[in-house]
Amino acid sequence: MSLLRGNVAIVGAADTRVGVVPDRTATELCIESILLALTDAGINKDEVDGLVTCNSMAQPMLYHAEAIAEYLNIAPRYCFAAGAGGGTTFAVLQHAASAIVTGMADVVVIAMADSLRSGLTRDQAMLMQSSTGHPQYEQPYGPTVPAYYALIAQAHMARYGTRPEHFAEIAVACRAHATRNPAAQMRDPISVDDVLNSRMIADPLHLLDCSLVSDGGAAIILVSAERARDLPQPPVYVLGMGEGHGHEHISQARDLTTSTARESGQGAYAMAGLRPADMDFAQLYDCFTPTVLVELEDLGFCAKGEGGAFVTDAGIGPGGQLPVNTHGGLLSHCHPGNPGSMFALTESVWQLRGTAGERQVTNARYGLLHAQGGIMSSHSTLILGREPR
Repeated sequence: MSLLRGNVAIVGAADTRVGVVPDRTATELCIESILLALTDAGINKDEVDGLVTCNSMAQPMLYHAEAIAEYLNIAPRYCFAAGAGGGTTFAVLQHAASAIVTGMADVVVIAMADSLRSGLTRDQAMLMQSSTGHPQYEQPYGPTVPAYYALIAQAHMARYGTRPEHFAEIAVACRAHATRNPAAQMRDPISVDDVLNSRMIADPLHLLDCSLVSDGGAAIILVSAERARDLPQPPVYVLGMGEGHGHEHISQARDLTTSTARESGQGAYAMAGLRPADMDFAQLYDCFTPTVLVELEDLGFCAKGEGGAFVTDAGIGPGGQLPVNTHGGLLSHCHPGNPGSMFALTESVWQLRGTAGERQVTNARYGLLHAQGGIMSSHSTLILGREPR
């Protein structure tokens, strides 16, 4: 059994307001989330000896984590800023958990925030969208980020007969979860027809197949399982983690319909000693609807090529066989860039505490979280549980 399984717990979690938050800078959102999470955990900031952040696009800093520590007036002995795109959140949690188990730190804060909606001009946002691709083999042809994900959608449709309606069902399910979440940026119900009739962005992806652009921040507090027993909130235990890295640029991907989510998921299941069927919910990275469909398959919730049927028949919305993105996900809750999957993490803590209100999954014991960075490039999977097993 891994030294990490069940020996580290999340004892504090907090989100800031999300959506359009013009009265807070990215740094202020990061600090606010940390202070809220520390209050939730019942821990004083001066006890924090580990800090992990990711840099902000709207307010970048040369030494981001150190700058945040400076704002908090703390001097952690374990401190770094990481960058692996949307997959950063769960990848750094593995490092933070290792730091606790090995004695490098006792109380680790992971916090991420950005202001993509209020902190960037339209020209800055478009430059960010168009500068992702390979400078020699992709950028000269003019695609933006949605076009790269449209390649994945087109490949899945060509190989497996997947239809635009299947992608649309994912957006509808995430919005159905968001209607139950008072904190979500978008809460009006939508239908498959609404998705298919929304503006075409990159065939076959419509506007409602694409994630939001948001401001917001979130933070969690990690301690040892032993210490967690003495704190006020029910601990949420880290049971399994895995990573998979296949490429940086989509033109170099070995296969557009299969990702290294397969490897990261296998690693997490093996560490946790659990299977896909044991999961009561899943939080899957949904920057665009096709990613969810590919992740469902690669993480073992259905066979390859059957993601569309799984979404339609088994269901991933409220009351479905596998509730996915119970807070609304990047498609409906918020997406402030790299910090986006932090909100899947805080949501999972509340689900496993049993405090998620109207959107609570009945008797949730285990949850799988998955994030990816780049264009389905770097994958990280996390399994959390109510008990240390």
